[in-house]
Amino acid sequence: MYDIFFLSYDEPNADSNFNLLKSKHPQVKRTHGVKGILNAHQECAKRSLTKYFFVVDGDNIILDNFKFEVTDTVNTENVLVWRSINSVNKLIYGYGGVKLLPKSLILNMPELIVDMTTSLSTHFKIVNTIASITKFDTSPFNTWRGAFRECVKLSSKIIDRQKDDQTSQRLDVWCSERGNSDFGEFAINGALEGKKYGNTYKNNIDKLKLINDFAWLNQYFNEVNNLRK
Repeated sequence: MYDIFFLSYDEPNADSNFNLLKSKHPQVKRTHGVKGILNAHQECAKRSLTKYFFVVDGDNIILDNFKFEVTDTVNTENVLVWRSINSVNKLIYGYGGVKLLPKSLILNMPELIVDMTTSLSTHFKIVNTIASITKFDTSPFNTWRGAFRECVKLSSKIIDRQKDDQTSQRLDVWCSERGNSDFGEFAINGALEGKKYGNTYKNNIDKLKLINDFAWLNQYFNEVNNLRK
């Protein structure tokens, strides 16, 4: 019904994830290497031939039984996010999940806010279906970056319409559960650093926006890990 975009940047598993997705859904289009989260999504919107489009992140593995179908009525304000399984701590919620975005809102968004998906529209909805696995633990940096960014959002409570008890429970799991991942240590370290950063700068929007700057994240990762040695 709607265009599907596979959106990748530097994920080590992006090619294999894209090939798997394309084998199931040959119509999928790929946007790769566009610098800046908003720029990348706007590139998808420019290429979309439909009023809404699905976005699958580069570290996402789509489950075999998931169909890119929408049963709810959608309008130009709707943002839908499907649930995803966290590959490290096994939390199941919207982190890294498949999204359905309105083309007009993406194209007219003036600047990137801290969490684009949840703040794009007041008509935001989590679809209670598990669509994918967010396999972000593919290298030390990618694992740390994914955990850090999410835990800054959770601890600063920047996510619109969040439930405080649910947010606290998710943050606790991020900071304590490493699962069987080869890079579980980096997930825990990233989560703890993100929690500290979010608590420190929860009232400083400019500091919070830095989590969307991948060059800054790489520098910060090197700084905090050098201090740990």
